[in-house]
Amino acid sequence: MLYRTHVIGALESKRAEFASFERSLRGEVGELAARLLALAGRTGEEVRQVSGAVAKRLAYPSDELERAGGSVVPFRESWRSHEEARRWALEALRGRVTFAADGSQVFPGREASLPVAAVQVASFENPHAPEGRYTKDVHFEVLAPNQLLGRAGEYESPEQVVSLRRFELEARAVCDFLERQKGWRARGERTPVAFFDNTLLVASLRKGTDRHLSQRMADALAELIHTSRETSVPVVGYVDHSYAHDLAGLLLALHGDLPESNAYDAQLLRARGKAQPPLASWGDRTVFFHCQRPNLAEVFSDEGGAPLVGFVYLQTTAAGHPARLDIPAWVHEAGLVEEVADAVRAECVVGNGYPYAIEAADQAALMTGRDREQFLRAVQDFAAEHRLDFHVSRKALSKGRRR
Repeated sequence: MLYRTHVIGALESKRAEFASFERSLRGEVGELAARLLALAGRTGEEVRQVSGAVAKRLAYPSDELERAGGSVVPFRESWRSHEEARRWALEALRGRVTFAADGSQVFPGREASLPVAAVQVASFENPHAPEGRYTKDVHFEVLAPNQLLGRAGEYESPEQVVSLRRFELEARAVCDFLERQKGWRARGERTPVAFFDNTLLVASLRKGTDRHLSQRMADALAELIHTSRETSVPVVGYVDHSYAHDLAGLLLALHGDLPESNAYDAQLLRARGKAQPPLASWGDRTVFFHCQRPNLAEVFSDEGGAPLVGFVYLQTTAAGHPARLDIPAWVHEAGLVEEVADAVRAECVVGNGYPYAIEAADQAALMTGRDREQFLRAVQDFAAEHRLDFHVSRKALSKGRRR
């Protein structure tokens, strides 16, 4: 068990280091925030050229920078009560189909004598129509020994295989929704929006045992992005607390006088100094930025090298850091970024700071400790029926009784 007195003592021993780091970081993020706001009056193309963003593979602002008059798009709505906010949200969602998929997994590991695991992915689809009801769907899949072990050296561990399969199934569920919503304009419907509870970007293929992992993740996301474009249905890669530093990297490239910094984007967007932070109020967002990184897989650029994915940061709580929304570049090209942002804002109002669709999918997908025990018992019964050599370690059984 964890002893609180030991935790407090260990933290107190590092108090000076925490305080020093915070003082240093506060100055860095304040300066970066001021430089971000100073982009007002410049054009996206100018910033791209001056920073050398293309050659350095850095993120750069879209033409929304000049149209918005700066790097931030303020949210113009204001409410006196949560009831007013909910009325606005329900109107923003009325007749708009939203969707989210999320998953969970069970991997007994060495507690089981036979390699076995399970992945469960749930989806939540809401038409937001008086005559329509939301639907939940669950896909459950068992991973057999040959899937978990793979070929020699293909993966670092079976745990990677389980997480990867969950990732692929979540992406596949979103792709299926995008295909179902194809033709929404011809049907006179409002823009549907799909939520993917993860980033839409992964690093380039690395050498070694995780190369197959990154390849399959990149392939799953590439299919998701291309399906979104082909069906004209927006998808949002929602990252509640991002540690990305795309904006910080761009600002450091623009200003040679700035020292290297450990600050990440979400920090500088809420930096409080002499002036208000860039994202000062609930609902504010950044303009759309095209996303490039030196280590991104090639599938995230088109034939001409232009990035297929961009992002905005959206303030979804009153006091916390903003969420990062990864959005396919075609959504910006089609002029749908603000409408998509409104859909996300509305979902966050209904979900009290977090998109309700993702929350509902997460609850449906969750497998608890009791579910894990039931899974192991089911595997034991299956093994006994088919005369397979399978057993669960006594240690695991003991943990199950005590926890």
